[in-house]
Amino acid sequence: MGDSQTVALSDVSFDIAKGEFVAIMGPSGSGKSTLMHMLGALDTPTSGKYVLDGQDVSKLTDDELAEIRNKKIGFVFQAFNLLPRRSALKNVMLPMIYANIPKNQRENLAKKYLEMVGLGNRLNHTTNQLSGGQQQRVAIARALAINPTIILADEPTGNLASAQGEEIMDIFKDLNEEGHTIIMITHEPDIAEHAKRIIMVKDGKLISDKKNKQKERSKSKN
Repeated sequence: MGDSQTVALSDVSFDIAKGEFVAIMGPSGSGKSTLMHMLGALDTPTSGKYVLDGQDVSKLTDDELAEIRNKKIGFVFQAFNLLPRRSALKNVMLPMIYANIPKNQRENLAKKYLEMVGLGNRLNHTTNQLSGGQQQRVAIARALAINPTIILADEPTGNLASAQGEEIMDIFKDLNEEGHTIIMITHEPDIAEHAKRIIMVKDGKLISDKKNKQKERSKSKN
């Protein structure tokens, strides 16, 4: 603003491997939303680089960033961002259009992903006829529609009751077990505990990056 600069992120560096389930935590104003925009190719850094799936996306044009988002990143938002008068099926099919998935494949793929999240009996319900938890399931199915490299979830349980939030986290855990890379932005410690790794940011800096020992112990017991 004018001659003053606000540094949203500074010296933040980490790698996320394929198949990880990572939670990024931080208080309001910590920089986690800016970090999410970078990871989702919604914004680019003023310095440094961001390499996604082997490609440096830091210097890409807006059109090139849009192509990255359409092909490699599935978004799940706190507010669902669904079309309220369209069916669950139509909402899930929508990103397939932008990803150039052939028309004759879209409906079958959409059905497959809705069944995967437990909504096989709600295909033709409009999203405003569904509960909050069901709408978030539609949003997850929509994120899967393009078979993305990353599922990026921004406060995915923020608008849900605790029981519904736990159901959504169970879906994410199942998807991760199937090999999907999941990056979740959250300010809720109990939600972050579902991830296998927790990154903390504060005042624009990375203050910790740790494996979730509780998850590791649980895995060793199984």
